[in-house]
Amino acid sequence: MNTQDHARTAHEVISAVSTGLLIDGAWGESATGARFEVINPATEEVIATVADGGPDDARRAIESAGRAQPEWARTAPRERSEILHRAFDLVMARQDELALIMTSEMGKPLAEAKGEVAYAAEFLRWFSEEAVRIGGDQMLSGDGKTRFMVSQRPVGPCVLVTPWNFPLAMGARKIAPAIAAGCTMVFKPAELTPLTSLALADILLEAGVPAGVLNIVCTTDAGSVVEPWMSSGIARKISFTGSTAVGVRLLEQASQHVMRSSMELGGNAPFLVFEDADLDRAVEGAFAAKMRNMGEACTAANRLYVQRSVADEFSRRLAERLGALSVGDGLAEGVQVGPLVEPKALRKVQELVDDAVQRGAEVICGGSRPERPGYFYRPTVLSGVDPSSRLMGEEIFGPVAPVIPFDTEKEAIALANDTPWGLSGYLFTQDLDRAFRVGEAMEVGMVGLNTGIVSNPAAPFGGIKASGLGREGGRVGIDEFLETTYMAMPRG
Repeated sequence: MNTQDHARTAHEVISAVSTGLLIDGAWGESATGARFEVINPATEEVIATVADGGPDDARRAIESAGRAQPEWARTAPRERSEILHRAFDLVMARQDELALIMTSEMGKPLAEAKGEVAYAAEFLRWFSEEAVRIGGDQMLSGDGKTRFMVSQRPVGPCVLVTPWNFPLAMGARKIAPAIAAGCTMVFKPAELTPLTSLALADILLEAGVPAGVLNIVCTTDAGSVVEPWMSSGIARKISFTGSTAVGVRLLEQASQHVMRSSMELGGNAPFLVFEDADLDRAVEGAFAAKMRNMGEACTAANRLYVQRSVADEFSRRLAERLGALSVGDGLAEGVQVGPLVEPKALRKVQELVDDAVQRGAEVICGGSRPERPGYFYRPTVLSGVDPSSRLMGEEIFGPVAPVIPFDTEKEAIALANDTPWGLSGYLFTQDLDRAFRVGEAMEVGMVGLNTGIVSNPAAPFGGIKASGLGREGGRVGIDEFLETTYMAMPRG
């Protein structure tokens, strides 16, 4: 199927997606009737309009979640599990359609979009299994006079806010544990990529999610929707993925009502390559860690530190690998790198590269945008990057790999940890002792050892320092949506 055929099919699929607000089980327009446009970043064309919610809509949504919470909390764990498993089956059955929607609104190539669909579906399946494993405990007090019955219960209505870069996976990663735990939700998808989230909502309703359990308000003014949720006194938890600056503001709002908070925030991932590393594996790892989603990922390798004796060879091989990638509309066959999500993102990437070059960096490949419509930027490798360059301290969020040499293990660790963020890091070495020494010294929540991929639904995703609070996925992921209580009784 060629690009035009994919585009026609995508148009048909998008036209079937509900594009209103979902409140109390019904789709409708916003209180003002306003709608906003969704742009295809590869063509700069409008592909849909979506209801633009505001404060009145937000209040109706959180009130709906509050009303639905008591009954939903009493729902049998097996029933919640089966809803999630039906949703998993539906997502996988519609993998092609969901990938078309995702590629159309945010740009990633179809093959990568299909990979995200499968990744997102695994969260639904994983938490369908966790729903029936919510546990408790029974114990005696130290003096033997009191028996404690420990149990877990839903934390209550949750505020879920997701970013644009993984629109299906981020929604599923938050919604699935909330459903499994018995929590109702108000959900604000990203303005740039609402269609994939709305398609997921259609699937969840079809799978049997009751009215009021999942409420969705898309908006062009996030504060006008999220602030009423945070100040409502109804919401008991906030789960946010996005920038550290916004996360800090939400934590301040959450403190006013002592809300449970999960925050997956920014990253500045170091990628360490030691001289004993398998360079072929390291280059493929760098490709995976840097180029996933065109570099628009919080886990993306942002700073590539390579031991000096192999730095030139690594840079050459990486430039060959990235320079050979096909850049174009993600709907086209064979395209490996799609556009960035919006003009602002494109401008920032070019500014970061220009700043590094002005400070002495050498462009080995890329370094500019192609002459064509859309928000494209060529995959770029830079060497000789000055440590004071902006891209060393800011998330690049684009297909740019700065390579910086180091001499000693101690220096590599110091460079890796020289950042307020601590989401993920990567380490390539064939020395087992070094792997454990350096991996344990890296101040991050997740380390990829000889791999450029750390994300998996079975693993606890999250960071330390300014990269966030709490974990998503894994066995601990559902705990973020549960409260632990106990009943004390005299021992007869």
